[in-house]
Order: sequence, then structure tokens, then C-alpha cells
Amino acid sequence: MSAAVKKAIIPVAGLGTRMLPASKSMPKELLPVFDRPAIQYVVDEAVAAGVTDIMLVTRAGDSAIQQYLSIDADLDAALEARGKTALAAQVRDLVSPGVTIQSVPQPQPLGLGHAVRQAAEWVGEAPFVVMLPDVLVDQADGASPDLACMLARFQATGAAQVLVQSVPAQQVDRYGIVSLAGALPGAGESAQMAGVVEKPTSTDAPSNLAVVGRYVLPARVMALLAAVRPDACGEIQLTDAIAALIAEQPVEAYVMTGLAFDCGSKTGYLQAFLHYALRHPELAAEARAIVASACDY
Repeated sequence: MSAAVKKAIIPVAGLGTRMLPASKSMPKELLPVFDRPAIQYVVDEAVAAGVTDIMLVTRAGDSAIQQYLSIDADLDAALEARGKTALAAQVRDLVSPGVTIQSVPQPQPLGLGHAVRQAAEWVGEAPFVVMLPDVLVDQADGASPDLACMLARFQATGAAQVLVQSVPAQQVDRYGIVSLAGALPGAGESAQMAGVVEKPTSTDAPSNLAVVGRYVLPARVMALLAAVRPDACGEIQLTDAIAALIAEQPVEAYVMTGLAFDCGSKTGYLQAFLHYALRHPELAAEARAIVASACDY
């Protein structure tokens, strides 16, 4: 049995070019998805799965996300003074007690693998999670969170876990696609990976299982990342390190049971915004009425 995973790396150093001009003066992770920024959903997902230590990999000199997740004593005092106690508590408790959030800069935008590598010293010899903040993952009411299930599987088997979902054949060229060593797993199940191919054509794709943006990895990945050569664009890719890990030890694809939204694209952002509006515990009815009326335009 492997040690429990308590650390998560969230790379937030991207330029957000797919969300321009909205992301010109604000990190895309702070764009609101209905009533809270995207980064809040990702942090909440990590904490719900049992993560207690989070490292943000940021753009050099950019502290906006760290500031958002920190307590603002002046705002807290102002809300309390105006009698808005419930709102003050909500803002004050953006991060659960006992959870620490730190940040480390990525000096240059040299790929996801390079961003993850910036947290190597912090990771040490511990296993860790990588969560791409562009992707929001939501579960049906009462369902076990996918990330929590991946962590449980890793702890039980020691096999690294890569979250995947089925995509239409005509869309495989947009994703990293995994190849399997055995039979295709069902939702909520893991199967050993044989490899991963970045953005293959529909005829060359080894499956229709696309990497979603959640990884549970052993510390060994950091050493493998140090040996990865830059690709044709000069970037260091996490998938190359995972491919090297597959050659050494079992790595499994976990088929998600929830829904994933790519908030790094405008279409995915709109889908996420509507999804969370329609599931809001207080405002869902109003949101449904607004959507229904919009359909008449």
C-alpha cells in the first residue's frame, strides 16, 4: 500500500490566449464561473479528495491568484461592520482550515512538464497530484469524486493514475490519447496504460480515451522530467515523463464518472458557466428561467 497523497500542484502560469481579451489583465483562472472563479472549483476539488498542501505554479511576478486565496483582513472587517456576517464567513473560508497554499514562479512558459518541475523541491519524495485549472470536473449529486477515487486506487496499488474520458473519434486530434495494455475499462475503473499519443489523427488514435487534466503521480516523475528533452516548440511535456514512467512501472488510466469542462476555451467556459448556474443551490430556478427565456430570442 502506498502513502496517502496530500500534495497537489496546480499550474496557473499560462498566458490564457484562448480566452483573450478577457484574460488580458486577469489570470484566466480568476474569471468567474457563475458565482466564483474557476480556481476556486479546482481548489475545492483537491480539498474534497483529501489534499492538504497545494502549490500554485505562477507566472513570474503574478500574485493575483495567491491573493484571492488569502484572507483579506480589511474586507473581512468591512463586511462584519456592515452586518454581512454570512458573506464575511464565506469569503474568509475560501480555503478550508488546515490547508496550506504556496506558490512558486515559472520563469519562462516552457510547457506543462517544465511548470510541474518547478515544484520538485517542494514535492521531495512524496507522491503528488497535478490538476490543470483549465479543466473543471463536476460529479452527480452523491457520487464519489473522481479525484478521490484515483487517490484511493493509487494508495491501494501504487500505480500512477491518469484521468481520461471517452471523446468522439473526430475530436481525438485535440487531446492526448492513451493506449491500453488490456481491455477497455468502464466508468469508474482503471486499466493499465501502454502509452499516450499527443493529438493523433482519428485513424492513428489507439483509443478514444482522452487525457482530461488530473494526474496522480509518484515522486519519480520529477527525475524523469529532468531528463525530458524539449519538443519541437521548445517545451517540456508531462506526457513524455509519463511515457518514461510507463517503461518502468504500472501507470493506469482511470475513466471518469463525472463531467469535465474545458474553461480554457470560450465554448467550454460557457458550458461550465451554464452548468454551475443550473446546479446552484440557491439560484438554479432563476438560472433555468433565464436560460428558457433566452431560447426564445
